[in-house]
Amino acid sequence: MDSLITVLGFLVALGVLVTIHEFGHFYVARRCGVKVLRFSIGFGKPLWSRTDKQGTTYTLSPIPLGGFVKMLDEREGDVPEALQDQTFNRKSVWQRIAIVAAGPIANFILAVVLFSLMLLPGTRDVAPVIGGITANSVAAKAGLEVGQEVLSIDGEATPTWQDFHRQLLNRLGESGTIHFTVRYPESTLEYQSEAPLDEWLKGADEPNPIEGIGIKLYRPAFIPVVAEVLPESPAAEAGIQAGDLIVSADGQAMPDWMDWVSYVRERPDQLLSVVLERRGERLLVSLTPRRIMTESGEAVGQVGLAPKRPEWPKAMLKTREYTVFEALLGGVDKTWETSAFVLLSLKKLVTGEISTKNLSGPITIAKVAGASAKAGITYYLGFMALLSVSLGVFNLLPIPVLDGGHLFYYLIEVVKGSPVAEKIQLVGYQMGLVLVLGVMVLALYNDVMRL
Repeated sequence: MDSLITVLGFLVALGVLVTIHEFGHFYVARRCGVKVLRFSIGFGKPLWSRTDKQGTTYTLSPIPLGGFVKMLDEREGDVPEALQDQTFNRKSVWQRIAIVAAGPIANFILAVVLFSLMLLPGTRDVAPVIGGITANSVAAKAGLEVGQEVLSIDGEATPTWQDFHRQLLNRLGESGTIHFTVRYPESTLEYQSEAPLDEWLKGADEPNPIEGIGIKLYRPAFIPVVAEVLPESPAAEAGIQAGDLIVSADGQAMPDWMDWVSYVRERPDQLLSVVLERRGERLLVSLTPRRIMTESGEAVGQVGLAPKRPEWPKAMLKTREYTVFEALLGGVDKTWETSAFVLLSLKKLVTGEISTKNLSGPITIAKVAGASAKAGITYYLGFMALLSVSLGVFNLLPIPVLDGGHLFYYLIEVVKGSPVAEKIQLVGYQMGLVLVLGVMVLALYNDVMRL
């Protein structure tokens, strides 16, 4: 079932993003009077096709890694004189720029819509309060203390842990000084602190900014109290009930729910002796975790218990309601912010501040799609929005064979008053193709290595 969700989540996300991108080209091309011959989603032999009254053939093909819009163009063959005014190559340079730019712009518009839909129900997040400091870390050198709330990093507000994490991501691989603004609980006084960065986490395969800065998130105590017992599970057969407190397992204390989870996962098919507390009385039960195989092929133990979730202090919860207009403005802001982050990440990949091992291909994207789909509609919309922004930014890079490469040639044409020589364009396309294929192979290699 998990594999099916992963595949479907990936196909739906990619199908929507590609369709929106190609529709952008298609829509503006028709508005500019260009005859569209084919609108294809996917590659390969068509599984389905239909031709409309204007002569455009719509196709759906089995390889879901892209799509294309084929327009009438004299450079690709002879065109009857009656149709020459509908060819792409005869349109003005500004019309050609509009047609090519429409695909990435459509992806940005989709991202705005998706981010806005995420904001409409309102948001609820947690303030970045420090729960622990790692010795000799950047945070320790800055003099940060447990219990402080981080108000900003480098002058950028961090009202939630998500904002805090994003600001740290912006400093990956950098040297210089990082600035923090903090305050103590129930105080209005703000304090400034700073610490040096020296190629911070540069080259790390899977950088964890919060852990790397030396901060542990504050979390309320996750006491191992049982909220639900799954029927016909090892826990149900052992007589465990909702409301029971797990005290110890095989003589080892279980102060936190995650201690219990880790202990069980590491012991599939092993008999455990568990001490419970029920209405003030201690009980001893025995149970054997059931062996479960994860997607990665690892065998883990499972007993069929769900915990009672801890409650966050109300002062730490950040909630906000949005009108439709506010959600739309928030969607625009999130799209702009995400685009800037993607561009910054690409720049750092090129300069070596971020390891190329962080490049992800279709396998990783599919896994993230499945995980976000299982987590809920809000997470899935966020995943699609991020992917849509990434697709838009990537396609605008001035690399021949991408939309940005075509735009680059057209802008040169605007400046010099005539098109770039076809031989130069052909060389550029060949170099761009090699570059893009190289990046795709590297990303796929990274995917395989992660597996």
